[in-house]
Amino acid sequence: MTIPAASASFHGIWPALLTPLKPDLGIDLHRFGLHARALVHAKGCGGVVPFGTTGEGPAFSVDERRDAVDALVGEGVPAAQILVSTSCAALPDTLALTRHALAIGAHGCLMMPPFFLKGGAHQVTDQGVIDSYRQVIDGAADDRLRLYLYHIPQVSGVGLSRKVVETLKRLYPQTIVGIKDSSGDTAHTLALADAFNETLMVTAGHEPDLPELARRGSTGAVSGLANFMPHVVQRLAGRPDAPNTPHDVSRVRLLLAMLGPYALTPALKGIMAALSGEPGWLRVRAPLVALTTDQMHTLQHALKPIALDLDVD
Repeated sequence: MTIPAASASFHGIWPALLTPLKPDLGIDLHRFGLHARALVHAKGCGGVVPFGTTGEGPAFSVDERRDAVDALVGEGVPAAQILVSTSCAALPDTLALTRHALAIGAHGCLMMPPFFLKGGAHQVTDQGVIDSYRQVIDGAADDRLRLYLYHIPQVSGVGLSRKVVETLKRLYPQTIVGIKDSSGDTAHTLALADAFNETLMVTAGHEPDLPELARRGSTGAVSGLANFMPHVVQRLAGRPDAPNTPHDVSRVRLLLAMLGPYALTPALKGIMAALSGEPGWLRVRAPLVALTTDQMHTLQHALKPIALDLDVD
């Protein structure tokens, strides 16, 4: 595999950051920065990804997201180790966040297609998706822009077809450097890797797929579980044929199955609250709903066989 030169610095695990909130549901900038800094400096993660779907990105304003990314840098997270999710329903907002990421020297931007205007027989077309990305790339007009496409159709309702990926890579060969497939569809993820791994960094959001992606040449991953088990996820992505890999995969599958009955982000925040002893992690922005006390008790009981440990995992 030939790693794309523009994405050669994407190595290791990049946690899709959960976003801690204050009682007024504003972003807890200090805790946000401490969490990211610990992942990068103490846990050895390659970088961090703020404001993806795991981080409730579309629930926050442009100003909130800019201020929070600035806070990460202020707390000691190198800008070059921040992959900023700039996805918004309105393209001018996406462009504003993309320009800010460029201004601070971020590693790059992660962008899913605009996800609001769709429905019925008038679904978003491939051309509409291509036009959306082109407006942001052309609007930024900056050769430093490194863009990772974000495929998460079960959330956005708008997927990225092979035609879209091929067209954008042809039009912007130095700008389009990777694609994150969070569809959870293993066959789709592996097909993307087979089709594009020579020219794009293909990553997966479904952690059990990481060993097979690594065997096919992938060098890293963006992972929600890496908020609290970065070492495990790093082993899956970096040592796919190690003796303990089947055990790690089994633990991750057990955890994902346990999370099945819950909305994902509130459940991940529940795990963070349980492991850290900081109940503030439970807070979410509407329309998400925080776990109830009963749900937390059930979650904590279900976690016991997995034996998560923030210091080890």
